[in-house]
Amino acid sequence: MQTPFTELVGCSVPIQQAPMGAVSSPDLAVAVAEAGGVGTVSALGLRPSALLRLLDGIRGRTSGVLSANVVTPDVDEGLVTDVAGRVRLVDFFWFDPSPRLVDLVHRAGALAGWQVGSVAETRAAVDAGCDVVTVQGVEAGGHVRGDQPLRPLLRQVLDAVDVPVLAAGGITDGRAFAEVMADGAAGARIGTRFLATSESGASPAYKRAVVDAAGDSTVVTGAFAVCPLCATSPRARVLRSAVERLAELDDDVVATTGPTRVPVPRGSGLPPVAGAEGHLDAMAMYAGAGVDAVTDVRPAAEVVAELMAALDRLATDGLHS
Repeated sequence: MQTPFTELVGCSVPIQQAPMGAVSSPDLAVAVAEAGGVGTVSALGLRPSALLRLLDGIRGRTSGVLSANVVTPDVDEGLVTDVAGRVRLVDFFWFDPSPRLVDLVHRAGALAGWQVGSVAETRAAVDAGCDVVTVQGVEAGGHVRGDQPLRPLLRQVLDAVDVPVLAAGGITDGRAFAEVMADGAAGARIGTRFLATSESGASPAYKRAVVDAAGDSTVVTGAFAVCPLCATSPRARVLRSAVERLAELDDDVVATTGPTRVPVPRGSGLPPVAGAEGHLDAMAMYAGAGVDAVTDVRPAAEVVAELMAALDRLATDGLHS
């Protein structure tokens, strides 16, 4: 399926896997890229040398389209150039659009994208030279930039700018995907559904919690505000059960993670990744508002195929048949 987004970046399906910190594992990025979408890794928490080694490793495993996500405004400009030389799309979020960073990306031969939470921020991103913008609705899991529901905001943004626009926030099944595409989006950025895949870096307990979630089971909260992004705006959508479990604990440290068993303090923004040990149910279990549509853990390629099949089917039958 061709859209302005697929034509711009060179992928074959209009789906970008959302950056989700360490949950966005190299295996997940490769699997999504190989399935025809855009596989994404996050620079957050990685040393520059480690990030570049990771990108080099991924590039050796797929000829598909890759993206790297940058979420801190004080990023080294040399690193941005090095990253842009290794991916098709450099993706920014959480700070004001920067013409300087966009120019660095372009000079290195990559495309620049910005995730936004308002029409004003969208215009700023386009004015900064961005090639694509991602509109994030308040339904999104993880750190939430704006406060408007996705579909009304998407329609406002589409009226305001001419660059390809991706939709993000609560898109966890084929119907939600088809609805934003029918609204005029050039593609969708999807996180929660890819979290519950065999390739994601989430811990088995985290994946199980996402699959078991039902109904209105997420909340936007400042309970997990020990993180670089929350220093400016402590708003993130997580499973409600994680907030409730955190309130029950008195421990200053809720878990350990990594080969050296790094302590995870209570209220940390780190999600429970593979290998974490402790009270994982009291960690930041980010999830979008459409989490109840996620009912199993399956390979990422099957998720892409399922979403595209549903889009094709609903396009044929009509959204309201």
